[in-house]
Amino acid sequence: MRSFTFLVKGMALAAVVLMNAQCTGEQTQAPAAEKQDTAAASGELKLAYVRVDTLLSQYNLSKDLNEIMLRKEENARATLNEKGRDLQNQMAEFQRKLQNNAFVSEERARQENDRLQKVQQNLQELQTRLASELDAEGKKNTQILHDSLQNFLKIYNKTHRYSMILSNAGMESLLYADPAYDITDEVVKGLNARYKKASK
Repeated sequence: MRSFTFLVKGMALAAVVLMNAQCTGEQTQAPAAEKQDTAAASGELKLAYVRVDTLLSQYNLSKDLNEIMLRKEENARATLNEKGRDLQNQMAEFQRKLQNNAFVSEERARQENDRLQKVQQNLQELQTRLASELDAEGKKNTQILHDSLQNFLKIYNKTHRYSMILSNAGMESLLYADPAYDITDEVVKGLNARYKKASK
């Protein structure tokens, strides 16, 4: 669930960046007179918005990436749990031996204590490394989704000619919108059709 939330936030940020980049890019790519369509020429601003949470929950690429992330998280958790249980068992055995004076010498008990501390340190390092790898994977997946959406919207907008496509992912980007301007279903349908073709 954490990775899905991360992807939602990442897509919201990506959508805002995309919107800004497209607006800036369109202004610098060609003179205004060449780029104006009928809506812009008449002073109208043609807007639409996408419900990012719906897009992420229904876009098959997003679902696939999320499923992969959940499996990786579960594998990491299982690995850490297994190693943690093993360490607990070793520490309990150490305590039992210590209480029963089962060590040959005090030096041997110290060596075993040092070894267990090293195992514990290795486990903490593994936990940090796995968390870092999952974070990097989440960022990579967010970038994949961002690129896919950006590429699709460039093609989609050639025929629909919106001045701006917003996201409703955060209060900063969209406070109110008439549902008539919601193009989420069209975008999800188009993305899924494109993803199906690409995966064949």
